[in-house]
Amino acid sequence: MTPLLHTSGLALGLSADAAASSAGAVAPAVSAAVAGGSMEVRSAESYSDAELVDGIAEIEQAIRAARMEQLRLIAEAERRRLFVEQGARSMSVWLQSLLNVDSHDAKTRIRVAGDVQEADSEGGPQLPDLPATAAALAEGAIGLEHAKVISKCKQNLLESSRDHDLAKVEAILAGHATRMCPRDLAKLADRIRYLLDQDGAHRDEVAQHEARELHYATARDGMLVIKARLDRETGAKFVEAIRPLSAPRPEVDGEKDPRTAGQRNADGFAAMVDIVLDSDQMPRTGGQRPHLNVTIDFDDLKRTLLKAADEGMPGTLGATEQSITAENIRRIACDCEVLPTVLGGESLPLDVGMSQRTAPTHIRAALLHRDGACAFPGCDRPPGTPQAHHIVHWVDGGPTEINNMVMTCAHHHRVIHNQHWKIEMQDGRPVFIPPTSVDRSRTPRPGGKALPAAYRDNLRDLIPKPRVPEGAP
Repeated sequence: MTPLLHTSGLALGLSADAAASSAGAVAPAVSAAVAGGSMEVRSAESYSDAELVDGIAEIEQAIRAARMEQLRLIAEAERRRLFVEQGARSMSVWLQSLLNVDSHDAKTRIRVAGDVQEADSEGGPQLPDLPATAAALAEGAIGLEHAKVISKCKQNLLESSRDHDLAKVEAILAGHATRMCPRDLAKLADRIRYLLDQDGAHRDEVAQHEARELHYATARDGMLVIKARLDRETGAKFVEAIRPLSAPRPEVDGEKDPRTAGQRNADGFAAMVDIVLDSDQMPRTGGQRPHLNVTIDFDDLKRTLLKAADEGMPGTLGATEQSITAENIRRIACDCEVLPTVLGGESLPLDVGMSQRTAPTHIRAALLHRDGACAFPGCDRPPGTPQAHHIVHWVDGGPTEINNMVMTCAHHHRVIHNQHWKIEMQDGRPVFIPPTSVDRSRTPRPGGKALPAAYRDNLRDLIPKPRVPEGAP
């Protein structure tokens, strides 16, 4: 009779051999349960650290060994076509219902079960198609996901037109499976396939390129939803481009970047779009480089938002025709080209003025030289396209000149506008004054390269002055 493993409410069917191989010199209580002995279930708090480590590892080994026993039974049930008697139209449908698993999981178990079980023939039992994998599964050294990777690699090589030493390939993969997670094992299997079946691998790459797709749509809440499937080469390019742009920001006063990985990726993608739009290599439409069109009434833009936040009309994003707040438009307008347009009735354009760039190339170069990529205190040159911010907004009469502008990264540009930081110029360098919500004392903080410059001034006093000879004038 097949013994059962009872531990913390878990019941797993094990063959006698599997139970014996699973019971080792690890946590004694768990070993007794695996071997089929009766025991009183202990609370997790009563285990020592060593027992916890050994127990967790041994239970995983027992579960894997039990999985091998289940695969043996699944293979036998399929051989008997038991699903027909149960009224199911296929083995996978029957197993899916019996185990309450999804279709993909059921098909995986059936395929692996056929690969790791002995087959009967006229000459007697034959070794399984994946003997090394079967042995590793029986020992509990690998899991079902490992076996799935090995089975898929074997199937891919069988479908190629070349003869391969499948036994050797399977032995290599099964050996590495005991030391690799399934994801890393899949990479090794993929590399083996690319080595032994280069024609088939190339066909797959061509098929992936043909299957490429990218879709985008505006959700009901106004956010843009992007869904894409990229071929290997394009996918690698995308990862290489977005990885440095989405890296966590350096710690500030011991606090780590609060953004989630998804938020960092979104910010990295936004920075990547800024870089692309700022590139001279982008194709032109009607003689103009691609740009973001934002439309708003000038009086609404000029109105002081803090005093009349609810009185002005919002703006409109040209590409998606969605609304955008005047406050965000003021941020965007810090570093953009403004095209004044006189509108008549029905908002029809009557006259279009000349485009005026608020931060010409020479001013941007001077700002970068003075401030670096971002002048905000504590910002360690974050990646992305820097943005020129007006200290006194140009809408409010602020001039477009170096003494009225600072360079910021996209993140801190948004922080300055949303939190209402004040910026002053002292000795030709920007000084940032935080709002009371950040610092009740509103202590000014030097920005950009101002602090290193101050260090240089202080260190200059340490340089020994040249000695003047006596009697010299």
